[in-house]
Amino acid sequence: MTRIATRPCSFRTSEMLRQGGVHPVLARLYASRGLSDTRELSSELAALMPPSGLRHIDSAAVFLADAIAAGKKMCIVADYDCDGATACAVALRGLKSMGARVDFIVPNRFEYGYGLTPEIVALTAREKAPDIIVTVDNGIASVDGVLEATRRGIDVVITDHHLPADVLPAARVIVNPNQPECGFPSKHLAGVGVVFYVLLALRAELRRRGVFDAQTQPKLDSLLDLVALGTVADVVKLDSNNRILVAQGLKRMRAGRMHAGVAALFRVAKRESRTASPFDLGFALGPRLNAAGRLEDMSLGIECLITDDEGRAWAIAEKLNEINLKRREIEAEMQDAALLHLDAFQPATSNTISVFDAGWHQGVIGIVASRLKEKFFRPTITFAPGSDGWIKGSGRSIPGFHLRDALDLVSKRAPSLIDKFGGHAMAAGLTIRADAFDAFSRAFEEVGRSWLTAQQLERIIETDGPLEDAYYTTEFIDLMDGQVWGQGFAPPVFCDEFRVLSQRILKERHLKLHLERNGQRYDAIWFGHTASLGERARVAFRLDANEYNGVTRVQLMVEHAEPA
Repeated sequence: MTRIATRPCSFRTSEMLRQGGVHPVLARLYASRGLSDTRELSSELAALMPPSGLRHIDSAAVFLADAIAAGKKMCIVADYDCDGATACAVALRGLKSMGARVDFIVPNRFEYGYGLTPEIVALTAREKAPDIIVTVDNGIASVDGVLEATRRGIDVVITDHHLPADVLPAARVIVNPNQPECGFPSKHLAGVGVVFYVLLALRAELRRRGVFDAQTQPKLDSLLDLVALGTVADVVKLDSNNRILVAQGLKRMRAGRMHAGVAALFRVAKRESRTASPFDLGFALGPRLNAAGRLEDMSLGIECLITDDEGRAWAIAEKLNEINLKRREIEAEMQDAALLHLDAFQPATSNTISVFDAGWHQGVIGIVASRLKEKFFRPTITFAPGSDGWIKGSGRSIPGFHLRDALDLVSKRAPSLIDKFGGHAMAAGLTIRADAFDAFSRAFEEVGRSWLTAQQLERIIETDGPLEDAYYTTEFIDLMDGQVWGQGFAPPVFCDEFRVLSQRILKERHLKLHLERNGQRYDAIWFGHTASLGERARVAFRLDANEYNGVTRVQLMVEHAEPA
């Protein structure tokens, strides 16, 4: 069941924002998203929360500054998704600009699994012989890996944003806004955001030591295109601090001041960098980078982000594009298979979905879980074969169901069921024995039953209510496009009643509509939907500027509609 709802909005707050100079519609949109002070709207770097709020960041800066002075060898161990790849590129470029001897290694996810495992430490020691390992976007759960590194005389600096377990690794320093007793006001930094902050603190420490002054210090703002890309692609909440990082990165992209690899990804994805938006980063650039880590190995993605050679960047971007096309094919096949498995699935009787297929590719199960969650609106875990009788699961959740905590509860109730797990509220991964699949599904469903109410299992399209007639314009669309919308700061969706003047099916898949309201007529399209509407409909829609034959007109993109 899907229903349309209107976000509550405090009239007093929106009035205060409007009096503070904010456009009346934007004032309402911001107020309903919990923003109450025009200062939270600043996208200037000066408004960033200071690094000093991050626990242990000063120790990290001192330790890394000492290591640079002593000429020690560092090796970055990165995660294999877009956040990990951008974090690795940021760390590598930033540390090099401050005089560090630094290299990187990205474990192949299929051979080594996730995080700084003892096997990865052994591999890193063998291939790179570092004095120091710096993790980016992973490491907070790597208790055994850190022990192995210490045993080999390698110091470990962990930079991560994932949720910690009860025991922290005995690393030299841990910087993670989500570790216990960290008072940093934004818990939503992505991995790339955490490592960017570490670089800011390190640069300040080197200034204090007289290595640089304000004129000669490296310009870390040049890394913000990478920070923005990783932040949006990792689907972390765009709180006011993350919105500054993303806005600054987009500003650089639009001005053409971005790294060769980012420019090449825009080109290969056929998107315009001068109108770069969070949507481009999340749905065009991010997936192409992610595809490398899903199907092959992420060092190709990192290579794209660390080269300054435009020709090389373009060649890699083309290769990443090919891998992404292959990923889409595999995903489509897996999705068809998943729907066959779920033929008998009764949403009325199940609160969760667990599905396993021996023919699936473990690099793509997360995307399939995401698609199934969208279709059925249930917390979903898809499993693919791992090695030696193990299977690997990747899960996606719905609001109000904390996936990592749910797995934690399953493993507390049945300690032998899950080998290892980790993740966030909305996404998590785990490994179980193949013969434990049925027992796991039952245990997971039990948690789903006790935690989820019928109301939470209803899909709600949250809207911002009606839009005044005067704002159905391309100028208003431009104004909205200039803001940073995304996870936790939802793009505007309006809702109103329209008369349906005509409707036809386009390419057998989409519904093309002519709507009328207050004497004004509008073109509208509902993608992926073919069932016709009655003569009056309540429509939830986004505004889109549609360019055709050189003329730009406003079009309504229908999110959902119901009889009025």
